[in-house]
Amino acid sequence: MHETAYEITTLTPQHPTPKPGMLPTEIPPGVQMVTLPGGIRTLAYTPQQAPPAPPIPVAQPIPTWAKTTALLTPTIGGGIAAAGIGLSYAAPGLIAMSQALWAAVALIAAAAIGVPMLLRIGRSAAGAGRGSTHITQNITASGMFGKANGTINHR
Repeated sequence: MHETAYEITTLTPQHPTPKPGMLPTEIPPGVQMVTLPGGIRTLAYTPQQAPPAPPIPVAQPIPTWAKTTALLTPTIGGGIAAAGIGLSYAAPGLIAMSQALWAAVALIAAAAIGVPMLLRIGRSAAGAGRGSTHITQNITASGMFGKANGTINHR
């Protein structure tokens, strides 16, 4: 930096000011009372400090969650699209499968109702010539831990 050949002083009681041609309130901004090397005091323009430069914005790093979301978005979208295409190809088979499942349910229901009826009809046809058998059982016991006796009667 270059050296200045003047000394900047402020207006204080220690440095009485000579009677200037203008009042201190009339001195325009950027002008000050200076003392030159020869001791002469005069008004002079003084270099003003440049205002500090505005801070340069620093780029912030991208958060990890944003990177992960950005990478997963096309993957999830592609998966949904693939599932839709797969369902469109599988739709005829799914319809046929659902019809086959309903047919299986109907078959199971018919078997659950029909098999017992067929067994009942078969028993009654086989036992039409003879009467039904009755078994009667009588059991007696004396005391809490007594031996039990029983009889079985066939009729």
